[in-house]
Amino acid sequence: MKTGTVTIVGRPNVGKSTLLNALLGEKIAIVSDKPQTTRTRILGVVHRPDAQILVLDTPGLHKPQYKLNSRMVRTTLATLDEADVIYVMVEAICPPGPGDRRVIEQVRDAVKNDVPKVFLLINKVDAVNKARVLPLIDAYRTMLDWAEVIPLSASTGINVDRLLDLTIKLLPEGQAPYGEDFLTDQPMRTLAAELIREKILDQTREEVPYSVAVAIDSFVEEGKLARIAATVFVERDSQKAIVVGKGGQRLKEIGTAARLDMERLFGTKVFLELWVKVQEGWREDEQTLTELGY
Repeated sequence: MKTGTVTIVGRPNVGKSTLLNALLGEKIAIVSDKPQTTRTRILGVVHRPDAQILVLDTPGLHKPQYKLNSRMVRTTLATLDEADVIYVMVEAICPPGPGDRRVIEQVRDAVKNDVPKVFLLINKVDAVNKARVLPLIDAYRTMLDWAEVIPLSASTGINVDRLLDLTIKLLPEGQAPYGEDFLTDQPMRTLAAELIREKILDQTREEVPYSVAVAIDSFVEEGKLARIAATVFVERDSQKAIVVGKGGQRLKEIGTAARLDMERLFGTKVFLELWVKVQEGWREDEQTLTELGY
């Protein structure tokens, strides 16, 4: 049996969470088209007949502007110490930019002489002409001593199985640390909060997605029913109005979409109540950040 830890890193919005979900064949990490969607480290366990792979999805590496963002970046860099294999993910739809170069530099600085196996993953190849991929590979090849360079598409599954096969070859032998039915270390409360936040990201624009957090006030299981109450935090009254919507319609739609995802993931009926609260400057408040799990 091969077993080990893989960390996925990259700048925001390159598809790290989509890849984690693709590797697992199950959605445990929320995804959206907004940068900085992932705010915490998420463990997903991939089970293969000959291997168990512990995959860490991480917040995108970026220049932090708030204490929340600083915590996110520290969380990502800390996972590099745990990794047997590191996936550095970039996009095929654009040439190497300052953000990508910074990520590669941070990985190089973190691993130093103790070089783990670092893969370069060029994501979203389904969105470009194949002729554009080879020049990208050449542009990135000299930036690090890559163990593998793999063009793939996390959303369509192109080369995802090949990525797993190549990863397993480089993992150490060992006893699988988790049972065959273990999927993630994310508690149901955390998954519920993240699903609510995902629906808010889907339905809002401008500054609102970055100013939203969700806290689960109560999570009570009654047989085949889960009663969940949650508070959505925003930083301004104008943001609250956007989330609530006219006559509460948007909040109702957010709640319905989140509830349906929870029922599918949890395998139970869900009764969900949502409130919206204004808490100015929560992204800069250390105590609030800790209470919210960041």
